[in-house]
Amino acid sequence: MDEALQSAADDKAFENRLRPRTFADFPGQERIRENLAVYIAAARKRGEPLDHILFSGPPGLGKTTLAGIIAAEMGVEMRATSGPALDRPADLAGLLTSLKQGEILFVDEIHRLPAAVEEYLYSAMEDWAIDVVMESGLYARSIHLTIPRFTLIGATTREGMLSAPFRARFGIVERLDYYPPEPLVRILRRSAALLGVELADEGAEELARRARGTPRIVNRFLARARDVAEVKGDGRLTRAVAQDCLAMLGVDARGLSEMDRRILGTLQRQHGGPVGLRTLAVTVGETEETIENVYEPFLIREGYLLKTPQGRKLAAAGYDALGVAPGGSLFAPEAEH
Repeated sequence: MDEALQSAADDKAFENRLRPRTFADFPGQERIRENLAVYIAAARKRGEPLDHILFSGPPGLGKTTLAGIIAAEMGVEMRATSGPALDRPADLAGLLTSLKQGEILFVDEIHRLPAAVEEYLYSAMEDWAIDVVMESGLYARSIHLTIPRFTLIGATTREGMLSAPFRARFGIVERLDYYPPEPLVRILRRSAALLGVELADEGAEELARRARGTPRIVNRFLARARDVAEVKGDGRLTRAVAQDCLAMLGVDARGLSEMDRRILGTLQRQHGGPVGLRTLAVTVGETEETIENVYEPFLIREGYLLKTPQGRKLAAAGYDALGVAPGGSLFAPEAEH
């Protein structure tokens, strides 16, 4: 297997190992958890499948995990796929006709469904039926198939890319937001227990503080900090071990990564902007989609970057993070530790 593919597979296996299976093990997003618990209890009381659900928000906040928890709470199987994997209506038809009553179909990156596939879902979501076209040309004929009632759970990082008719077909729409440090510390303690890592409170707090409010990132930090603790320490994950690990990963005291600083530095060199997304992507060597979906949400939320109709601009906090005054003169940046 290709080394990059093997690494991705290993990361996925690690993530699945730490993934919560119940709401009790899923800290944070309290309002969403409470809402879902009510919806699930009502659906089970009526003996009906859940309404279709749309989860939106930045990557790594637990959309896939919540879908799995919902399936477990409903006592049904979950079939998982992604928008890019469903190229044609025929791909979707095969999935839909194989579903059983009440099962969950989870579609990650649902905003990337082709328009033809999205429209094909309309009748399945509302009427529990699809029309399958057999043969082609003069011999083409359509067969009307009834499908079991199911629950579609869609996950997206770009809710605005969904068409209004498609979005309106979801009875439950929830947006996940970044986590404060305290739930991230709880996630770290649970993950450390599963991995057999001795985690000091101050070590957990240091990792959580710099994890950009994202469970996926804090668990990745834990995996690498475990390596540092085993090789350079006595196996105990202390604050010093956490700081050494984060320095190795290029994550500063504010939680900014090397790419974050590269984005901010590009804006600073352009006199603070505005700079277009395409120009920014070419300059830093990253795709437009990755910058917009992975890096910008955090930078905008923390006040480092401004997104304007003219382009991206560097905010006052962005100058401060770079150790540069808005006029361009350097000053002493914040100490790392």
